[in-house]
Amino acid sequence: MVTLNGKSARPLVLWGVGTSRTLRAHWALHELGLDYECRPILPRTGETQTQEYTELNPRQKIPLLQDGDFRIAESPAIAAYLSNTYGTRENALIPTDPREHATWLEWCFYAATELDATSLYVMRRHGALKHIYGEAPVALESAAVYFATQLRHAEQALQDGRPFLVGGRLTTADMLLTTCLAWAIDYRVPITSACRAYMERITSRPAYRSGLAANARRTV
Repeated sequence: MVTLNGKSARPLVLWGVGTSRTLRAHWALHELGLDYECRPILPRTGETQTQEYTELNPRQKIPLLQDGDFRIAESPAIAAYLSNTYGTRENALIPTDPREHATWLEWCFYAATELDATSLYVMRRHGALKHIYGEAPVALESAAVYFATQLRHAEQALQDGRPFLVGGRLTTADMLLTTCLAWAIDYRVPITSACRAYMERITSRPAYRSGLAANARRTV
């Protein structure tokens, strides 16, 4: 059960483990110090296509968060919802200042679209998942080049050694960028020294490490 302001609240249930996107949701829960139940289903195993899960999420994707009778999918939306609902002044993951909030949104869209969907996921589709989506060497190469080109934006912002992207504290934008950087390293896509140093700082956080462990946990 989640405890909010000393009171017993509705249980949080997170569906999904094993991917960069499910990691973001686990990480947010740990950053906010929330207890939750994990349903450790994986993609492309048939587990997202069961009747039970399809009724919860007709898109048959993970992660999915249940908060009582409320359901929310998409990892950036899950992390933002958790912060808005359960975050405190000390641990909130979204800035409140209007300009910082706008900058936070810009970073979130940048990471989720330019780095994740447009670059890294294209590489996943035609690399690790080529048996499903087909081989496309040109798409793989162009996606890697596009990622490197787009990463210059982050490099320029981080080359002064700033610890976080927005407002001097961790936000969900940092979580999105960090998971994209780790994903790129897994795919042997070079990242710049400033981005690597930033990623190492962020991934040293206890909540990241506990979220990573939760995301890897699979009971048999």
